[in-house]
Amino acid sequence: MALVAKILTVSDSVFAGTRDDTAAPQLAARLEVAGFTILARRLSPDGIEPVAQALRELCEGFAGLVLTTGGTGFSPRDLTPEATLRVLDREAPGLGEAMRATSPFGALSRSRCGTAGRCLIINTPGSPRGALESLEAVLGVLPHALELLATGASNHPPDTGGSTTTSS
Repeated sequence: MALVAKILTVSDSVFAGTRDDTAAPQLAARLEVAGFTILARRLSPDGIEPVAQALRELCEGFAGLVLTTGGTGFSPRDLTPEATLRVLDREAPGLGEAMRATSPFGALSRSRCGTAGRCLIINTPGSPRGALESLEAVLGVLPHALELLATGASNHPPDTGGSTTTSS
């Protein structure tokens, strides 16, 4: 199965062109090293509706990873988690918990993760360091999660035994 991803940067200042996007290029590079092909990178201003609309468009007809960077903190305009909740069919709280456990500042992240159709949406912070730490925390399970979303069945990793075709 091909590993494919799209990245959405959420930032008023990056969208306006007054600040460079430093997190998304680093996320893209790390995903490529892990075997992902980046199919799209997009910008959105902060706010619930612009982010939700961008996520809907990125997920339409797509099976793969949609990774966001930005808008997960405590600033009044940090509304990426609220926008993500409008798009998700099901939450995957374990991914967010794993990401928040990576550093003492992780507790300040309000990231949401879950599925929308055959997409896995993961919110990461806007800081390059926080975004990469968050991605690293879940990168190992992403191929399995994406295979389950794409096909509905997958062999479980060898250390867990079984297969979803026989255990589900």
